[in-house]
Amino acid sequence: MTFCVENETGAVFDFDPEEVATLVAKEVLRSEGCDREVEISLTITNDEGIQELNREFREIDRPTDVLSFPNVSYEEPGDFSVMEGEQEVDLLNHDTGNIMFGDIVVNEDRVRSQAEEYGHSTKREFAFLIAHSMLHLCGYDHMEEDEAKVMEKKQSDVLNTLGITRD
Repeated sequence: MTFCVENETGAVFDFDPEEVATLVAKEVLRSEGCDREVEISLTITNDEGIQELNREFREIDRPTDVLSFPNVSYEEPGDFSVMEGEQEVDLLNHDTGNIMFGDIVVNEDRVRSQAEEYGHSTKREFAFLIAHSMLHLCGYDHMEEDEAKVMEKKQSDVLNTLGITRD
């Protein structure tokens, strides 16, 4: 797996964001049974930057904590067989042979404020947002209550497996 990280704000954390993002993403992919080599773009921005993206792509004119832009079109969440055939040709980075899996945009301002609000570390909040986004890149959503429960359990399982808890 390859992460291409762009830190638009020059954010400095008390952890290495690329290391944490890679650790969490690998665990999500492992837990979902994805054995393909993938490339993920991670952008760290702020309220202003994410609000602009949220307005442009979702027509919601306010900041949010994280945005996910999956490149894979799933019939069922976590069914990676769709990355074969015609879709694979469109998703393949011909230089590396990896699947261009999608993009994650994390709001540095919200990482900090939500960590404080929930009483846990910025590392835990950042890891949670990466797990959440990775599940979106795997085709999961949380628009319906039953979908939300599935995502919440998967997020919790990943973070608990990695020992990144709210403690």
